[in-house]
Amino acid sequence: MKRKALFIGGTGTISTAITARIAAEGEWELTLLNRGSRSDAVPPGVRVIQADISDEADVARKLAGMQWDCVCDFIGFVPAQVERDWRLFRNCTRQYMYISSASAYQKPAVNPYITESTPLSNPHWQYSRDKIACEAFLMEKFREEGFPVTIIRPSHTYDNRSVPLAVHGPKGSWQVIRRMLDGKPVILPGDGTSQWTVTHNTDFAKGFCGLMGNVHAIGNAFQITSDETLTWRQIYQTVADVLGVELKPYFVPSDFLAAIGPYNFDGELLGDKAWTVLFDNKKLKRLVPGFCCTTRFDQGVRGTLENILAHPELQVPDPEFDAWCDRVIAAMEQAKASLR
Repeated sequence: MKRKALFIGGTGTISTAITARIAAEGEWELTLLNRGSRSDAVPPGVRVIQADISDEADVARKLAGMQWDCVCDFIGFVPAQVERDWRLFRNCTRQYMYISSASAYQKPAVNPYITESTPLSNPHWQYSRDKIACEAFLMEKFREEGFPVTIIRPSHTYDNRSVPLAVHGPKGSWQVIRRMLDGKPVILPGDGTSQWTVTHNTDFAKGFCGLMGNVHAIGNAFQITSDETLTWRQIYQTVADVLGVELKPYFVPSDFLAAIGPYNFDGELLGDKAWTVLFDNKKLKRLVPGFCCTTRFDQGVRGTLENILAHPELQVPDPEFDAWCDRVIAAMEQAKASLR
């Protein structure tokens, strides 16, 4: 008899690959609870219950009497949302998996080698502090009443719709790609030598699926990342190489970018991407024997760029960010000239 899983969301960057893997393997009976905005991403054999999870009463009615072996929330960002999940699922699931974030780890890290026991503390990013608070609530419920939580901490995970970059605008990665194609300089944080980890979503799915229904995962947190690390300069150089263009990096201090705004570089840079982090996945590998990320970044990003270039709807212009980059570079050059 197949075990039953419920995903809240299920069509995002991380969850799409997990949904596809589960559907292909056929070991779980999977149901997605979402608003149905990306029904094209749902593979055959996966049931969809259309609802807005924020409408707790409606969700409770639609799920009444159902029992689950695993429930996972991919879209829980603040404590009120996981408190709602606790009320909805406290008596009807054997496992509740919560997607937190590796950005919750201490920033700046005292030690760049990150394990699940690295302290959680991020004064720079409200997003991360909210994730920490969500984890604290769930672990309290585990200790007090045995609520069967498993916490997952992804780092920078990407798919075939967006290129992982350090500095971009609110509309995603396309405008940076466009600048590369147009021969314009692109902004990199610091001197581009901090080390970063990017993980293809299909690799992430391997580790995640191995934790579903795994009794040893209850009451524990796990990070799921690739073991490959690259500097930001290497990441951008790889993107340029795939595009067949010259990389023209323009290095700007992270704290300067955070100070000038208007984008959230205090959070995303000083609270995450500016620091070298090297993830230790031994804890995951003990529970999921054979887990190994097999998609090197140069392979994964080639597929991503081919997909983006083949689909104009993924090429979302961001002229405001483009103009901002030009202004920052011009101001930096003017400052250099004034001091010569």
